[in-house]
Amino acid sequence: MPRKMSKKEIEDRFNRAKEILGKIVNNRQIPRNIRRLAEETISILDDTSMTPAARAASAIQNIENMAYDPNMPIFARMWVWSCVTILEPIRD
Repeated sequence: MPRKMSKKEIEDRFNRAKEILGKIVNNRQIPRNIRRLAEETISILDDTSMTPAARAASAIQNIENMAYDPNMPIFARMWVWSCVTILEPIRD
């Protein structure tokens, strides 16, 4: 059974994911609807009213919606999947 992550480790993962999502938000080559979804995902990661696992799961769901959008550029899709990899291990 994997060890439980500390709050600091979880926040570090959230910050790394937000950094990557920030690249998507600030890149004008990415369609507006995808940038808007990235902004929403950052808000989800900042929402402390939910548990860390719920925040991660909601963010992953939004991120997957971005990844499957046919208008998503390939280079940005790689950023999106790296976010999923960062957030997947977060559990309660």
